Amino acid sequence: MIAGAALVVLAAGGVLVAWYLHVKHASRDVKGSSTVEFVTTQETPPAPPEPGIAWPTYGHDAGHLRFANGISLAPPFRRVWTFRAQSLVEFPPAVGYGRLFFSNNAGVMFAIGAKNGKRAWKLASNRCVASSPALDRHVVYQAYLNAPPCNRKPSASLSGEVIAYAVGTGRVLWRRAIGPSETSPVVSRASIFVGDWNGRVWALRRKTGKTRWVTKLGGQVKGAVAISGDRIFVGDYSGHLYALSYASGKVLWKAKVQPRFGGGGNFYATPSAAYGRVYAGATDGKVYSFGASSGKLRWSQSTGGYVYSSTAVWRDRVYAGSYSKRFFCFDAATGKVLWQFKANGQISGSPTVIAGRVYFATLSGRTYALDARSGALLWTFPDGKYSPVVADAKRLYLIGNARIYGLVPTATPRTVTASELRRLRQPGVAAIRYASRKTASTHGGVQVCNVVLRRSGAPPATFWATVKRVQAACRG
Repeated sequence: MIAGAALVVLAAGGVLVAWYLHVKHASRDVKGSSTVEFVTTQETPPAPPEPGIAWPTYGHDAGHLRFANGISLAPPFRRVWTFRAQSLVEFPPAVGYGRLFFSNNAGVMFAIGAKNGKRAWKLASNRCVASSPALDRHVVYQAYLNAPPCNRKPSASLSGEVIAYAVGTGRVLWRRAIGPSETSPVVSRASIFVGDWNGRVWALRRKTGKTRWVTKLGGQVKGAVAISGDRIFVGDYSGHLYALSYASGKVLWKAKVQPRFGGGGNFYATPSAAYGRVYAGATDGKVYSFGASSGKLRWSQSTGGYVYSSTAVWRDRVYAGSYSKRFFCFDAATGKVLWQFKANGQISGSPTVIAGRVYFATLSGRTYALDARSGALLWTFPDGKYSPVVADAKRLYLIGNARIYGLVPTATPRTVTASELRRLRQPGVAAIRYASRKTASTHGGVQVCNVVLRRSGAPPATFWATVKRVQAACRG
């Protein structure tokens, strides 16, 4: 009897060990290949549908590459206007027709001048908002959550809306009831695509808001869809990523996050579609790459913290931030970490690449600009929290906690001499004078005129005070 019980215990122990080893193996980081389901040529992001639109949607384009081709703005910047939005602006504006269009979390939509930051119109929806609008053919589209109070738990009694407004006046052109939605609309051809808390993806007719098709998935849809060719890619809170038919909404494949001890992750982030792959961060702390045609896992890479950040894609690189306070650059084919940068706080929002610089912000309220190739720090701004910047040809628009800033590149500053640098520098601050941007990018630190400053033991307050003194000398 005792021997039999011992055998049962041993057998149960063996099962547990086998299960442990299976999960440990299945949850490992997976290295990718540059020859398997990876297209080495990548089309540049398509131009917006109209010349008057500079930044049509969240993530810039339907594939959500988060890269604006043809914009040459580069730091350092100076502020030319500030707009106070009255409450948190979590998601960045759409930019077009000489205006910025965005909503604060309290559900007030604003249209402000891109040149001067002056309000053209505003309207109160009496609903909560956690998404960017989309612009197309002189119409601005916004998805809404439930009515206040905001941050309610999802339930069948809550409802949301998609509303189409005339860009000139804010006049309502149509409205359509759906479930509460925090997905930024994507306009493609004659349709608008949006998801909701009821786990549905909607394809609505652009002109009327009537349903083309609707597909029910396995969990709440919180991120926007990404579109590439005849496929739509979207993640949900069941931990699955899906490919849907553009024409019908039929599920073509679904993939899942890797298993892990204590439960799996889910997809809050909006995926990016590029190079024949789909890239998406998950709350299990990993960034994933799946084959766009097959849905098979092509690589996965741990970051050490939740990944709510959507990915940016640029020149065979993928960028994302993590709650580990680290910002990552991955090889798009293999997932290899090319570089990482330690920021001052957790990273929740999504990055943007403009003119070879990658911008992101932290929950501690600072925006960073790094060299997108090397990860060297080029510039910072003392505001920003989520997805920090969009742009047009003339200005960078930085989204602070409850403010929007219009920024322009500073005029070419004079150089700081060696004697000035010795006088201005403080102990614990390393300073390097350089002759070119190429030299600067090899040292890291904060770029000020012809100087790179790097903290090497000084308290942060001392370091930033030194940066300000050198900036003042630079301006002359």
